[in-house]
Amino acid sequence: MAHPQQLGFQDATSPLMEELLHFHDHALMIVFLISAFVLYIIVAMVTTKIYDKYILDSQEIEIIWTVLPAVILIMIALPSLRILYIMDEVNDPHLTVKAMGHQWYWSYEYTDYEELGFDSYMIPTQDLMPGQFRLLETDHRMVVPVESPIRVLVSAEDVLHSWAVPTLGVKMDAVPGRLNQTAFITSRPGVFYGQCSEICGANHSFMPIVVEAVLLESFENWLSLSLQDL
Repeated sequence: MAHPQQLGFQDATSPLMEELLHFHDHALMIVFLISAFVLYIIVAMVTTKIYDKYILDSQEIEIIWTVLPAVILIMIALPSLRILYIMDEVNDPHLTVKAMGHQWYWSYEYTDYEELGFDSYMIPTQDLMPGQFRLLETDHRMVVPVESPIRVLVSAEDVLHSWAVPTLGVKMDAVPGRLNQTAFITSRPGVFYGQCSEICGANHSFMPIVVEAVLLESFENWLSLSLQDL
């Protein structure tokens, strides 16, 4: 959960988000080292009057400052491509949920179970219970089991939307007439919040996403109660 004046990312609750955080720290450290080195060179060139003619005209120096940036780019590109391919993999999902974007709410359909679906609307501020978050709570949460691969099929009925939950490392555009898919695994029980991340009209900021990860036994109990209510 994000908090005021937060500078970093939210705590990771999925293996994918942990990989993204590690890559972020890796790339940021490289940027810091490059910035510090360039700053040192600038200060040294401005403040000192002593110079070497081999620095001003040297083939070896030119080779170094050509090869070294290429090596640094490779150090950044290889982990980035690895994570990119991991994000596209959907291997043997235990549960498939279809998320459909509307103006301005989400509807969820558990495609593995017949006729199990519901609409998820934001709870108005005046109806919030103590401890609930303004503009983030919904009347129905997307409930998933912990440590199980979940596939989410994302689409929209009217305009462009985007199904995004930052702490899970998930963000997928919802395009009318197109079915996109993404996947995630929750590493611990909890309630994870997201919002539509594509400007979709006047009430764009009023269609939150709430994913509740529970133990498998609790998920089965929720599932049986939901099927009985149909």
